Amino acid sequence: MSALPPRVRVTDVGPRDGLQNEATPVPTDVKVAFVRALVAAGVRDVEVSSFVRPDRIPQLADAVEVFRRLGPAPAGVVYGALVPNERGLDAALAAGVGKVSVFTAATETFNQRNVNASVEGSLARFRPVVERARRAGLAVRGYVSTAFFCPYEGKTPARQAVDVARRLFDLGCDEVDVADTIGAATPPDVAAVLEGLLPHVPVERVVLHFHDTRGTALVNVVEGLRHGVTAFDTSAGGLGGCPYAPGASGNLATEDLVFLLDGLGVSTGIDLEGLRGAGRPVEAALSRRLPGKVFRAGPAPAGPRCGGPVDPGAARQRCD
Repeated sequence: MSALPPRVRVTDVGPRDGLQNEATPVPTDVKVAFVRALVAAGVRDVEVSSFVRPDRIPQLADAVEVFRRLGPAPAGVVYGALVPNERGLDAALAAGVGKVSVFTAATETFNQRNVNASVEGSLARFRPVVERARRAGLAVRGYVSTAFFCPYEGKTPARQAVDVARRLFDLGCDEVDVADTIGAATPPDVAAVLEGLLPHVPVERVVLHFHDTRGTALVNVVEGLRHGVTAFDTSAGGLGGCPYAPGASGNLATEDLVFLLDGLGVSTGIDLEGLRGAGRPVEAALSRRLPGKVFRAGPAPAGPRCGGPVDPGAARQRCD
């Protein structure tokens, strides 16, 4: 483990990817406070919202207002947003977004059902978006969904995911984000994609986006670290679910990643307790418990305890 990178960049996608899967509307002021609390905890890259048609994702229909209330990002912080096309880019530019993301998939069926376009068609649509965004001085991220498994086509051939990621990079994306959309990847799957991709895309331009649907997100992170990847997506509190596995967890919780990296001696610049506090108002607004393990349990105790100090006179210490 001595070869692990000394520092990792964490992008919290909870305000966008986490909330877009929630059925309960979250008030705009709660979203704004959420983003600000993430920044106060040390998160320097936040995916705030998405400039898609409001009827497609009603939960993010207030994207313009969220950015208006946030105002300019603090120094050293990037506020990002998803844009599906040039119209979305127009809205993002007007809102003062610092980074835009375009998104396609490694599998045709998923892309057709997700954005009603072929992979080839979506890449063609992105070209003017990427060119205009770069001319405007914005950073550009390119997402590759279903890079490991697809809910419709099953296991995705690694070469297929690599090809789409390479093409996004060749379009001019500053970074390519390789996503385990349904949380089914294991370390050998991650290794196969990275070993195919890294000869063509610099490792510092690669981001990994894991879901914890089947409990493998953190071991996949470690595999990414072993290959030199230093950028990962997470969602505070584990916000968001998996639409293809109802009731299952979705995004890797930011707290879980930070806890692991702290233990490995890898710096994130994020304060764990501040991070846990950021998710609590969102949890209250959703009226459900967020599933993040460290969000629920807290950091490791300093001494023998289970929910509180041990009472030496008690017969046993109860854990509920």
